[in-house]
Amino acid sequence: MNPEAAARLARWHGRLDGWQGGDTLLRRSPAQAWFRRRAAGRLAVLGYHGVEDPANFEAHLDLLQRRFVPVSLERVEEAAHGGRALPSRSVLVTFDDGDHTVHAHGLPLLAARGVPAVCFVIPGLVGTSAPFWWDETEHLVRNGGTTHRVPPARPDLTVHTLKLLSERERQLALAELRATASAPCPPQRQLTAVQLRELEKGGVVVGNHTLTHPCLDRCGDDQVRREVLEAHDRLTELTGRPPTSFAYPNGNVDERAHRFLTQAGYRSGFLYNHRLADPGARHPLRLDRLVVSSRTSVVRLETILSGLRPALFRAGRRAARAVARAGQPLSSRS
Repeated sequence: MNPEAAARLARWHGRLDGWQGGDTLLRRSPAQAWFRRRAAGRLAVLGYHGVEDPANFEAHLDLLQRRFVPVSLERVEEAAHGGRALPSRSVLVTFDDGDHTVHAHGLPLLAARGVPAVCFVIPGLVGTSAPFWWDETEHLVRNGGTTHRVPPARPDLTVHTLKLLSERERQLALAELRATASAPCPPQRQLTAVQLRELEKGGVVVGNHTLTHPCLDRCGDDQVRREVLEAHDRLTELTGRPPTSFAYPNGNVDERAHRFLTQAGYRSGFLYNHRLADPGARHPLRLDRLVVSSRTSVVRLETILSGLRPALFRAGRRAARAVARAGQPLSSRS
């Protein structure tokens, strides 16, 4: 794609994304119908975090039951290892981080409909009131926290920049933010061991999301081993069974983690790359996932499940990169 065409596509995608009727237009478009037919043989792995909007999440589940086939992690792992093929329009529901709302709001809604799911948990936080480090970072920046290790930026952008640092530098930056902020981050409700067992009893399988949630590709060898294997041991102790599934923090794949997961007998690993999955064609430890939120509208969810919106997202990103390589900002193009 030449830079001129890339610029036009990026502008069109941005305007459509910001227009209130854009999702409805996409859902009714011939492209949606084409993408939906193409997606019928793929697996849609929905990657949520919390269940911040229970009513909207309930609407998501209603859509999945009407038009898709919710499947279990066990069935996905079977297909990923050459077993029975999944039904057409299969979907797997997953959650990252182990937010307490998955237990408080998600579990009752999932259990009432018999929809299986997976919750990838950070066992280093289980039973504590420690905040997620990204939530703490945003709070500290909003309250005047500074660090010389990254340029000053909005709280959410500071989190993104910290993820690019080595793990040691990230920890030092966080210490500086804590020392300079006018108020510490308040305690945050985390899942307990009892709640983990209740999730599993209710059909939500507990998976491994590392011990403390660093970006593994920014860690040293010893820390990668600890983050994967100590988390594995702790989750085994907490739930009474060894986890078989892993989700890479921030979606950052790391070959060292891959080796440790294989060593520990993991049967599946999940990315966070906003793509439909093909368990038979991908390595079982490299399964694709779609990015979604419990606040995502049902109309938008339909275009995510078809693969149309993810395709537009990737096209817009490629366009932006093409323009950047051409050395001319999008705002200067008419």
